[in-house]
Amino acid sequence: MTTQLKIYSDGADRASMLEMSKNPKIAGLTTNPSLMKKAGVTDYVGFCKEILAQIREKPISLEVFADEFSEMRKQALEIASWGKNVYVKIPITNSQGKSSIELVRELAHQGVSLNVTALFTLQQVLETCQAVKGGAPSVVSVFAGRIADTGRDPMPLMRAALEMCRSTDSRIELLWASTRELYNIKQAEQVGCDIITVPFDLIKKMSMFGQDLTQMSLETVQTFKKDADAAGFKIH
Repeated sequence: MTTQLKIYSDGADRASMLEMSKNPKIAGLTTNPSLMKKAGVTDYVGFCKEILAQIREKPISLEVFADEFSEMRKQALEIASWGKNVYVKIPITNSQGKSSIELVRELAHQGVSLNVTALFTLQQVLETCQAVKGGAPSVVSVFAGRIADTGRDPMPLMRAALEMCRSTDSRIELLWASTRELYNIKQAEQVGCDIITVPFDLIKKMSMFGQDLTQMSLETVQTFKKDADAAGFKIH
C-alpha cells in the first residue's frame, strides 16, 4: 500500500504560517524554538495561542523548551491543552544527552499526541516506536537532511525507519525532517514517508516541478546576459 506523502510547512513567520494554513497542498505545520528565535518571537505562549486561534483544523507541532524532564512534562501537558490539533514536540534527548524516552512513553499513554524530534539513528527510532506503541497518535521525526549533510545517504536509514514504524503501530507516522531541496520531497515519496517538513521558501518553489529543462536552460542564459548587460561588463 502506497502512502500519500503529506507536506507540512516548517517555520515561525506568523504571516507565512497563516498563508500556508490556507494552502490546500499543505497538510500541517511545524515550528521549533530556533525558528521562533530567528523570526523574532519573544512571547512563546502568546505567539502559539495567536496562531492556534486562527489555525484550528490542520495539525500543528509545537515544541517544549525545558531541559529538566519534570518541567518538560509540565510544558508538554500545557501545550497539549491549547488545541485538539496540537502535537507536542519532544526532543529525543535533553541538552545533556539524557534520553527522553521514559517521558515520551508516559505522555503518549496519557493521550498526548507527540512529535518526537531530532532523531538521527535507527536505535533512537526503535526506542521511540516502542515507547509510543499503543498510545496516542505519534510522529517520528528523523532529520534526513542533516544526515545527508554529513555525507551519508539517508535513504537506507529512512527505509529501515519506516519498516520499524509500520511493524510497531499503524498510528506512528514517519516524518522526513530538515529538508534541504525540493528533490527531498521525491526522495521522501520513494521511501514511503508519511510526512515531510518543508521551509516556506522551498514551498514557494514547488511550481518548478516538471518544468521543461530546455526552457530552463534558455532562461538561465538570458539571466546571465541581462545581468552582464546591467553591470556594464567589458573586456576590451
